[in-house]
Parts: sequence; C-alpha cells; structure tokens
Amino acid sequence: MTEKGIILDRVENPSDLKELERDQLVILCREIREFIIDVVSQQGGHLGASLGVVELTVALCRILNLPEDKVVYDTGHQAYVHKVLTGRKEKLWGIRQYGGISGFLKRDESEHDAFGAGHASTAISAALGLATARDMAGKDSKVVAILGDGALTGGLAYEALNNAGQSGSNLLVILNDNGMSIAPNVGALSQYLTNITSNPTLMKLREEVVSLVKKLPAGDAVGGLAKRIESGIKSAFVPSALFEALGFTYFGPVDGHDLESLLDILPRLLDRGGPVLLHVHTKKGKGLTHAEEDDEGFHGVVPFDPQTGKIRKQPAGGTPGYTKVFGQAMLDAAEQFPQMAAITAAMPTGTGLNPFKEKYPARFFDVGIAEAHAVCFAAGLACEGVRPVVTVYSTFLQRAYDQVVHDVALQKLPVIFALDRGGLVGADGPTHHGVLDLSYMCSVPDMVVAAPKDGNELRDMLWTAMDHTAGPFAFRFPRASVPQGWDPSRPPQVLPIGSWEILGEGSDVAILAVGAMVAEATAAAVKLAASGINATVVNARFVKPLDEAMLRDLRSSHKLLVTVEENSCVGGFGAAVAGFLESERSTGASFLRLALPDGFVTHGPREQLLDDVGLSAEKIAARILAESAR
Repeated sequence: MTEKGIILDRVENPSDLKELERDQLVILCREIREFIIDVVSQQGGHLGASLGVVELTVALCRILNLPEDKVVYDTGHQAYVHKVLTGRKEKLWGIRQYGGISGFLKRDESEHDAFGAGHASTAISAALGLATARDMAGKDSKVVAILGDGALTGGLAYEALNNAGQSGSNLLVILNDNGMSIAPNVGALSQYLTNITSNPTLMKLREEVVSLVKKLPAGDAVGGLAKRIESGIKSAFVPSALFEALGFTYFGPVDGHDLESLLDILPRLLDRGGPVLLHVHTKKGKGLTHAEEDDEGFHGVVPFDPQTGKIRKQPAGGTPGYTKVFGQAMLDAAEQFPQMAAITAAMPTGTGLNPFKEKYPARFFDVGIAEAHAVCFAAGLACEGVRPVVTVYSTFLQRAYDQVVHDVALQKLPVIFALDRGGLVGADGPTHHGVLDLSYMCSVPDMVVAAPKDGNELRDMLWTAMDHTAGPFAFRFPRASVPQGWDPSRPPQVLPIGSWEILGEGSDVAILAVGAMVAEATAAAVKLAASGINATVVNARFVKPLDEAMLRDLRSSHKLLVTVEENSCVGGFGAAVAGFLESERSTGASFLRLALPDGFVTHGPREQLLDDVGLSAEKIAARILAESAR
C-alpha cells in the first residue's frame, strides 16, 4: 500500500480496531474508501453500496466482538468493507474473479460471515434465527442485522419484523436508508420514509413542538396531556410508528457517516435489550463524486477510471446482449399488442425495460423487491385480459414459485415469464446462477417452457408467447451476447408450440441442445466431424412440450442421442427426454445427458465455468467421442 493506507495496513482483523484512537478511525474510514475505489476501479464489482456503509461497518467492528457477535448483511452488496476488516484485504484484489473470493458473504469463506446471501430481504429472518439459537444456548452475544431501505420493499422483511418484534429477543436491526436498492426504490413505505426524514420543515417543526410541550406545567393532568401530545407529535413526524407497532424500539434517523455519533449510540442500543431498530441515513457511493451523482450506474461496475468515471476499456464492437435485444423486442411488441404490460421486481435496468418504461409508463410496473407479489399481481392483470410479461432474473423467480403454481398455472392464466440470466451468469456466482429454472418450470402443469438459440429467436419467443392464450409461457435467455446473425429488421415469427428445428443433419449422433447450448453443440459437431462422426444438431427450443414426433425419428435414425442443457442435471430437458424415451419402450439409439452437476457452481467467467462443468464445445465433443467408442 502507499503511505495513504498507513492505518489500514495495521488492521488484520476486527480486534485491531479496538487499539485505534477515534481520530485514527476517521482516517481509517478514508483509507478504506480509497482502497475499495482502487480495487473496484481495476477489478469491477459492487461499489456504491459498500462506499455508503464505511463508517457504520467500522463502528460495528470496533464495538462488537466478532466472530462471537454476529452481523448479518442483507444481500451482501455492501459487504466489501466487512471483508477488508476481517482478514481479506489483499484477497479483495481477486474478488469475483475465478478462484478468488466471492462478491457476497459466504459462511465457508470466513468465520466472520455469519450468514451468506445474494438475494434481498433475508437479513432480519436470519438474524432472528441466530439470536434465538443464542438464547436457547444461554449465551449473551450480540446479533445485528443490516438491511437497506430497498430490502423493505420485500415482504420477507416484514414477516421477519413482525416475528422479531413479538419475540422479545435481543436483536439490533439497522435500517441503512440511502433511498436506493439498485434502482430507485418504489412503493408507499419508501415514499413515506423519504417524505418524513428528508423534509427539513417537518423535522424542525417536530423539534419545536416537542420542545414547547416539554415546557408545559408538570401537574398530573397537564403533565399527562403533555406526554400524550409529545408522543403523538413524535409519531406524526418520525417513521417510528410502524416499527414500534411491530414491537421494536425505534431510534433515528441518524447520520450514518457520523462516526463519532455511531460510536456513542451503538453500544447503548446493543445493551438496551429486546428488538431495537436504528434508522441511519447514508449516501450510496459516498466518497466518489461519480458514484454519488450516479448511484444506480455505480451500483455494480466494470473497471473504470476513478478520476473521470469512464469505463477503462470499452467493449469491442459486436452483437448486443440478450437483455438489450429483449428490451427492444418488448418495445416493438408493445406497439403491436396494446394489451401487453411489463412487470419488474426492482430491476428495470437489469432486465432491459427502461426504454419500455419511458415509452409506455402506464403499462410498466415496478413492484419493488417483491417477486411473489409481482407474479400474483400479474395473475390478477391476466384475469381481466391484460397480457403481463413478468421480466425477472431466473434466480429471483425461485422466490415466487408458489405464485407461479397456485395463482397462475392452476388457473391457466396466460402470464408470460421472461427469465433473464438463465444458466451460468459469471462473476456473481451461485446466488445468481439461473440453473434450476428448466427443472422447476417444467414441473408446473400447463406451463410452456422454451429457450431461444439466438436474438432472432428471442423475438420469436415473445411473439409466440403473446399468441399463446391457453396458459402460462416461460422462456429463458442467458447473460451473454447474442450469436452472429442477429437481424433487428427481421419480422418476428410465431413458432408452433413444441416444435424443434434441425440445423445440420448427420447419421451417427443427434445432439439436442437447448438455448445458448445450440452454439456449443454446433461447434462440437464440427469437432466430431474431424474425428469421423457425423452429428445432427437439433435446436430443441421447446423444453416443454417436447417435439415427440421428431424425437421418435431421431431415435430410430441415429446411434446416439445426446441432450445438452445449461441447467441442473436433476429435472429439466434431459430428464424429460429420458422419461419420454422410457415411456416409448422402443429400441434404437443409446442416450447421453449433458447438463450442470447437482451442486452449486462457483463464480468466474462464463466460458471458464462452462468448460469446468463439461459444457464447452470441446468437452461436449470429448464426451460424445468417449460414449461413441464404448
């Protein structure tokens, strides 16, 4: 480190902070910000949230006795400071890199990571579990949950608040209020918090009225009235009413960047007993002007110049990403289908819906971090003839599975599910890989499940889904660029439900590939040809229903059938094909399934991960060669 990191160099674990003077802690906060900016500007990662909680994290690490005491960070985007202070400072240079530490908290990475996460709104539930287990063991350690105001748009947080409030367990919940999750927060509570805590007139009036009431005579009758007036005024002018009604003692709001105040307040709250909520105000991106001015743009970043805020290396020219193609397809479809509506769960940018939002605001709905509500809301829209497209990351739809089954499929409602980031997503790792969707969606009765092979077919899928009114329709696409051949001027086509496409014919092996695996299968077929094996490549664009007629033909005309999918080997496409072949009880080709392992795949470049799990073109060809030689 340079001289500017002289205090930070002395910190190897949280206990080292107890040896520092308060003025040194202030310097440490500055050095941590500089270090994180230095690392993330070169490596990429989640920046804004971590810069916003430097003082809060330093204060907690100074006051608590980690790891005996527990801190649970919601989601994990803000955990970089925690990693720096818990022995992983130098490892931060490899964060989110293949073989490096995770961008989120992981219990198997450090004893200081009390609970792993990558999805929002889980912190209070987990912290209450830790606190209850502590109570059952007769211990007196401290448990703290930190969540952003964005997480309060998720129903799980309220379920936990309700339970924790009535439990009476000693638990400190810190509401990190920066007005943002990834995109600006939405919903009534978010607006309420903003209005109450950011209006200087209201806050000044509150202080003056309370001060005046306290000057009233202290007689029993007048004194009792004064206390009731004071209580009413406080309830009217601070957001305590909601939390105290749930059983929490509320404190705040306080400045989350005032280290001195935090060092004074936190010990008292930790010793108070019972469920306590501390409301702190922070600035996302604090300490980096570009991040403060563009908090959404600097939530997650690629390498950039910290002086200018510009991306260090612009992507080479090429095809657009699937998300961008989908966003344009939604715009085009909305013009043709006036009954279409778009729904997102706090991810309008990540799902490519910002252009739709700008052009069709009355048909766009951001429901907050509330996937279960998003799906049930879509079901209600569909009941009245609206054609809702629930646009969501594959991994996040897991949070709404009951609504998919009970509220949509059971009623045969024509809700469309556009699952972005299906398959391996890269640096975000196992919390964000969308590797279970084919399995869990195929198990839902009356659900059509599909995956496009390229950008043109992605548009076809959307038009096909809009044409399908007999029930729900789901299609998934990867976090990747669309293959060459993308033609935005090509008119979209409505595909026959359950139809596959033969892309190249051979006589030895038939490779049935789903979605992005079509490109890998095509490349594998070229390698097989060089070894004297002729392969048929099939674009198995519909995972459910299967193209049973083609499947029968392929089995009778080839020696080996191979399914290839970027999905768990449990359930999914290969399982469906195997089940069909078994039910047919016919002789013919032998069968090989290639899929992701029954386990959690680490983080790293998608191409590297595909090779690791045997789904690169080279590994696919090698497996087929080995099977053919048996």
